[in-house]
Amino acid sequence: MASKFQNRLIGTIVLVAIGVIFLPDLFDGKKEHYQEQFASIPLQPEIADQEEYAVIPEPEFEDVILPQEPVSAVIGDEGFELTSDSKMAAVVKSAEPLTVKPQPVKSPKINNINSGWVVQLGVFRNFENAHKLVADLRKAGFQAHVFPKQPKSGDLARVVVGPDVSKDKLSDQVVQLEKLTGLKGQLVRFNPLNP
Repeated sequence: MASKFQNRLIGTIVLVAIGVIFLPDLFDGKKEHYQEQFASIPLQPEIADQEEYAVIPEPEFEDVILPQEPVSAVIGDEGFELTSDSKMAAVVKSAEPLTVKPQPVKSPKINNINSGWVVQLGVFRNFENAHKLVADLRKAGFQAHVFPKQPKSGDLARVVVGPDVSKDKLSDQVVQLEKLTGLKGQLVRFNPLNP
């Protein structure tokens, strides 16, 4: 038979199990469960609820005959007379036709691509020397730039002063630039698409 200790142990386990299972329900009180009410969505709208739509009429086309002669206008009180139509269209009486001379429009021919000038001071292999010269020219108040020569020519940099629209202004600066840098500048056209 089982010993007293085993009986007490089994009894204690049974009481603890009953307490763990049923006591929480006793102490919680009355539980309220909430369920949301869902409205069902109809799969197809009811046919009786449809509204009647107005039918759009087809467009009406009217045959219009244009006059064979050009229309001329008469200036004065007698120039217009109204017809008896309900649309009250104005009819122009024929008289001397008005002649209008078209005046030719003068368009200035400005070649924007070749409209500027620059002074090319030199072509350098060393970019540091070219940038140093440009910095000195800018300190002196000139508008100087470094442009790479053509991409096919390799590592060459062009130092130019300008661009300016006035060729005379830049030709006057050539002498000042020669005194400042010791380089004889050449006046060339500026192309903004291929500087």
